[in-house]
Amino acid sequence: MTEPVPTADDDALAAALHGEEKSAIPEAGLLGRWIDAGGYVFATAIGLSALILLSEVFLRYVLNAPTIWAHETTTFLCGVSFLYGGLFCASRDSHIRVVLIYDLLPPRGRQAMDVVISAASALAAAFFAYAAWLMVEKSLWSPTGGFQMERSGSAWNPPTPALVKTFLLGMLLLLTLQFIVLTFNHARRSGGHMPTRRADDGAPE
Repeated sequence: MTEPVPTADDDALAAALHGEEKSAIPEAGLLGRWIDAGGYVFATAIGLSALILLSEVFLRYVLNAPTIWAHETTTFLCGVSFLYGGLFCASRDSHIRVVLIYDLLPPRGRQAMDVVISAASALAAAFFAYAAWLMVEKSLWSPTGGFQMERSGSAWNPPTPALVKTFLLGMLLLLTLQFIVLTFNHARRSGGHMPTRRADDGAPE
């Protein structure tokens, strides 16, 4: 009788119970480890945006000298951080998902579903990347064909709309690549070419 193969959710629960720091799953490969490391940069951006807002409150209500850039800067920093968060969660397999059917499947069925889900997600991300490119094309070039970044139209008028849309395109391209890597490695694992994890400590056998 074969032992059940722990899923990524089981590994995450075991890590949380043992106080271990979660990181990119093995199936995410080298790309996933790079993405996981990049998360610290965007976590810093969230902290920086909080400091900017605090300073703006002081400048506005204490010194009566508000800035024209604080709100748009924090919106931009939080926006790109949340966009990166989708890619970050994909590398860690920590997206919120409904597992009603998934949990009813036998271990082999779960492994097969991991391949199917990753492949379908790669296809969906590729479609969204194409849609993002259509937005980027309009935000970086004028109707006459000249390079002209879309701007916010405020008093400060930064090109943040064009920057956010370009960043979104980059994230979706990386997300597509990450799901391709996940599809390949989940297929290898289901075929016995990658080590499984023990239920007790989450380490590879």
